[in-house]
Amino acid sequence: MQGVITRSTGLWYDVRTETGELIPCRLRGKFRIDGSKNTNPAVVGDHVVFDLEKDNTGYITQIEKRKNYIDRKSTKLSKINHLIAANIDQAFLVVTLKEPRTSLGFIDRFLVACEGFRIPVCIVFNKMDIYAAKELKKIDELTQLYKSIGYDVIQTSVLKNEGINLIEQRMKDKVSLFSGHSGVGKSAIINAIDPELNLKVGEISQFHSKGKHTTTFAQMFPLSQGGFIIDTPGIKEFGLIQYSKEEIRDYFPEIREYNNQCRFNDCRHVNEPNCAVKKAVEEGKIPSSRYLNYLAILEADDMKLADWQLL
Repeated sequence: MQGVITRSTGLWYDVRTETGELIPCRLRGKFRIDGSKNTNPAVVGDHVVFDLEKDNTGYITQIEKRKNYIDRKSTKLSKINHLIAANIDQAFLVVTLKEPRTSLGFIDRFLVACEGFRIPVCIVFNKMDIYAAKELKKIDELTQLYKSIGYDVIQTSVLKNEGINLIEQRMKDKVSLFSGHSGVGKSAIINAIDPELNLKVGEISQFHSKGKHTTTFAQMFPLSQGGFIIDTPGIKEFGLIQYSKEEIRDYFPEIREYNNQCRFNDCRHVNEPNCAVKKAVEEGKIPSSRYLNYLAILEADDMKLADWQLL
């Protein structure tokens, strides 16, 4: 039989068949000893083949080739990555200026991870109803910054029902990944889009101003209007594990545009002479915040940035 993994809880996987039936499945032992550098060989979004047992459970015998995936550096094993989801059509990164605060470094590293597979990203500035005038101005500036690079940006408020329909339109008939810190409002947005899902909504810790996680495992849900959504656990920080320093310049679109204009073909845009990227930064054609985050990624020892941790 064939299906798609919609939930992973460790040893067991929920597999959705073509008829919509959910079958609890396990992996054959060979998948755990195939030399893979992943902590989890199968992940939500994987298309699989499985054998159905007499007790209506299954054994996964084959994982189909992935068109893409999102992964993070394992929090315990330095050179091992942990898969988040696979076969994604687009990603929505939900961010907030406060309660909790999302840093630009976090945003840019997530964008790099998606650029590696050319996964389209929509940045969602949520909780627009809680900001003061100065904060709203800052969000408008960031909105224009990321739009100028080519990213889709939506400002939303679940309380005022602003921007929700724009997300809903983009999700129709697609597999969409939702990510961001715990407490930014991912589940609230999803519930506003499809109330039938009735996902648990978390609270904000008043002491730390951070979100309390409500999603323990990544899980895929069918949407009543068509398409699927993958809700992921809140993430604190993440490190880029699979990219070399030479590749990173290709995953910043505004930097990639100038790669062929430098004096040296292999210019990393740090201290090389006649660098077109550094000149573009000085002239304001490349946002300085993006360039500084690019340098921060390069300067991290062996790409070891802060781990991607589940809150």
